[in-house]
Amino acid sequence: MIKRVHMTAGMALAAVIVLSGCGATKSDKAKSTPQTASTAKSGSAVGAPSADSAPSTGESSGKQSAQPTAPSTPTASPSATAAQPLKDGTAVLTHCADNDDPYATVTVRNPNGRRGLFAVKISYKTANGFTMAETYNQVSVPAKSKATVRVAVASAGPVDEIARCDVNPRATAVR
Repeated sequence: MIKRVHMTAGMALAAVIVLSGCGATKSDKAKSTPQTASTAKSGSAVGAPSADSAPSTGESSGKQSAQPTAPSTPTASPSATAAQPLKDGTAVLTHCADNDDPYATVTVRNPNGRRGLFAVKISYKTANGFTMAETYNQVSVPAKSKATVRVAVASAGPVDEIARCDVNPRATAVR
């Protein structure tokens, strides 16, 4: 009697059901392997429920399923789907830096339905067409809107040597 203390309630219930024949139909008995009292007590019976299995519903737990079950596949919830990538925006130069205002001003448009971060490239050129410097700035733009960014030209060199500014018309979507 002391040896049975380690058996779980589910195993004891399964042993009683199997030994008594309750819950099994004739066709179930023909398909299942008979289980003896000694295998039910030892817990080594094929198909005996483990400690973490579901409780018995009245059918024989020693019954083997005749049909294999397909493995379950996880389904994605609508909120777990990845967002569509952002389309690139457009950049337009509204003011080139000069001695009176040493800032280049660029307007960036966001064609997307959500806020985006866009990279803007500005080139500063001399009268001879030589590129003195280039700056790269990131601009956050609300959905279906535009934002203006002012870029200080102090790092580009002497402002009085800048003849023109060129802006890449494509504002690359960063995120």
